[in-house]
Amino acid sequence: MKALFDTVSYNCSKVVTKSYSTSFSLATKMLSNSIRPHIYNIYGFVRFADEIVDSFHDFDKKTLFDNFSDDLEKAIENKISLNPILNSFQYTYHKHNLDKSMVDAFMNSMRLDLSKKDYLSDEEYKAYIYGSADVVGLMCLKVFVKGDEEKYNELKDTAMSLGSAFQKVNFLRDIKADFDELNRSYFPNIDLDNLDENSKQQIIDDIESDFEKGLSGIKRLPMEAKFGVFMAYRYYSQLLKKLKKTPALQIKDTRIRVSNPKKIELLARSYVKYQLNLM
Repeated sequence: MKALFDTVSYNCSKVVTKSYSTSFSLATKMLSNSIRPHIYNIYGFVRFADEIVDSFHDFDKKTLFDNFSDDLEKAIENKISLNPILNSFQYTYHKHNLDKSMVDAFMNSMRLDLSKKDYLSDEEYKAYIYGSADVVGLMCLKVFVKGDEEKYNELKDTAMSLGSAFQKVNFLRDIKADFDELNRSYFPNIDLDNLDENSKQQIIDDIESDFEKGLSGIKRLPMEAKFGVFMAYRYYSQLLKKLKKTPALQIKDTRIRVSNPKKIELLARSYVKYQLNLM
């Protein structure tokens, strides 16, 4: 029965989300039942692509990525895949009329991670972030607005800004792993061998600008999505707050985290703000 296979596929995407990101999983639980499965489906897809290029060092990552890319194309074309993650993603792709150019941009950025180590200009940096993060925000926005193109066009710039902010926070948090383990440097014109407070503040100022724009869009999201996205915003804002307080040299030597008890506290406080319309 195809319906049973689709259910199994969706459950796989849900397990991937819960296994790889407790924070994103917590925020996704705050979305309405009508849109939550599709966000799991999108996350499962982007997580697996990212995992190939970031983690599978003992394998031929290029071949794995090429195979995954080919299977993705077939899944979208045939509207089915025996890869349950791609099967669930193709369902969301067709259900919400996602733009193929977004998927292509995402895969292009992931493919860059197979070989590109440095981003030497703002243009390269922005192009990578567009593909790796902004388009993911746009795919989620497509799900949130449920076909309302006017609402989508109204909010797409703010969705991209929020995606950019999340990704840049990840970059700052993961500087040690990216630089020491993967030999990658995403921030242009920043010497990570000698990261100082001025350079760190320059990065943070850029992120805070994105967050400000992103929050303005969260306030205008449909009710089914607003609290879940606000929760994600609050988590990443807290993470940025901790990074801001951490000396630049220490950021390079450790990975800053938000503890699970703090995440629960953020959930409670965010819910109060949401209920009182204090966002």
